[in-house]
Parts: sequence; structure tokens; C-alpha cells
Amino acid sequence: MHKSFYTFITFDVEEFDMPLEYQQIIPLEEQLHVGINGLAAVMELLTVHNKVTSTLFTTANFANHFPNVIRQLATKHEIASHTYYHSLFSEADLLSSKLALEHISLQKVTGLRMPRLRPVNMQAVAAAGYTYDSSINPTWLPGRYNNLHLPRKIYMDDGMLRVPASVSANLRIPLFWLSFKNFPYGYFKQIAIAALKKDGYLCLYFHPWEFTNLEKYAIPAYAKKHHGQALIDRLHALLKDLALESEFCSMQQYLSLNKNDR
Repeated sequence: MHKSFYTFITFDVEEFDMPLEYQQIIPLEEQLHVGINGLAAVMELLTVHNKVTSTLFTTANFANHFPNVIRQLATKHEIASHTYYHSLFSEADLLSSKLALEHISLQKVTGLRMPRLRPVNMQAVAAAGYTYDSSINPTWLPGRYNNLHLPRKIYMDDGMLRVPASVSANLRIPLFWLSFKNFPYGYFKQIAIAALKKDGYLCLYFHPWEFTNLEKYAIPAYAKKHHGQALIDRLHALLKDLALESEFCSMQQYLSLNKNDR
């Protein structure tokens, strides 16, 4: 890695259960079908951008259904934990998901991201054997969370290394999946590159299910704008533009390379 800036392309690999939040019942089999189709689409794109090593925050439930896929992806990409189930959680899931993912991926799992970025006890995360957590979006999202008081950059919290999602350099505009879908592409690229150059790295996150056809699902329009192929095309453009500015690496790679800087 010879450039001064690094980009983490991360995906929350999970059951597509968002419709359940909006009273549309879809069976688990369909949730998994949407998720694996999206993952296939994303990974096909990343074979084109073969210098991209991503971090896949994966539920153990998803991995249990597609173990061969996850094991194959682990040969290039980092597998991290998204707990056991996307919509259910107990602290015991921190360890059980880690063990299940390590068994399937044949690699050590060191990172955690909570579904929907729920709060989690850092002592429990450490006790389960993780070395970093990426469950913070240091911005205000009405109805979800207000993290404006938290650091924008990597920091220590109760003995645990925390890697926030990136936000803009000044106003803390979130650079997450909803922004990527809804902002004009040129504007998103501009503020993302500005954050990259200010912080030295860029942490972006998406969901594979976004890259499928979502027309029939009763989720808000802002959540399915630029879905399917349109979103694949948009991500293709972003990866090309970010490749001019940064190296791509997994979170685990970056934290290992930069551990002496903290």
C-alpha cells in the first residue's frame, strides 16, 4: 500500500428483513434469497475492481445458510461479525456468532458491527474476543440515534477500539448507504474525498440486498432509490474515483498496519 489514504468498503451481509419494520411479512427463505443475490452482484463487481479488499460484517445465521460462499469470500475479504441474527440479539450472540463465523470462514474474526448500529457494551465485546467495533455513525439520524458528541475518527472506548462510519469533515453529514443512494453522485463523491483527505481514511458501508430489485417491497422510497443495476453502476463509478485517491483495504488490515500510530 503506497498511497497516503485508505478506503474501507464494508457490507452488512444479512437477512433482508427491512420490510418487517414496515409491516410487510416476508419469509426467511425470501430474506436470504434477496441477500445472497445481492451479495453475488456485489462480488461480481468487486472481481472487476480486483484491488478492492472489503470487510463483510456477516450474521452467523446468513453464513450458516451459505457456508461455502462465505468460506470462498474469506480467501480475499475480511469476515467480521454482524451478530447471530439481524433482528434478534442477546450478549451471548457476540461470542456464538464469532465462533460460528470462524468455523465457517476458517479465519480469525476480530471485528463487530451491530445490526442497525445498536448500542452494545464494550466490555462484553472485548470479553467475546473482538479487537475492534464499527457500530458507530458519529452523526444525528432522526428517530435512530444522536452521536454528534462522539469522535469522528478511530478512538478507544472502555478498552475497545472503535471505528466510526465516515461523516463529512465539517457538518458531520453521514456518508453511509442512504446518502450514497439519495445525494447527487458528484456531491457525495466531493464530500467523501474531502473526508478521506482530512482523516486519512474513509469508512463506507452498504448492504448487498440494496443491489437487487426492490420494487415490490414496502420500504420507504429513500431506501430503494438507485437499487439493483442502477446502484451497481453508481458503486462502479465510486470505486473508480476512489481508486485515484486511495488504496482499498479491510479494516483488519488497516488497524494492523497502523497499530503503532494510536
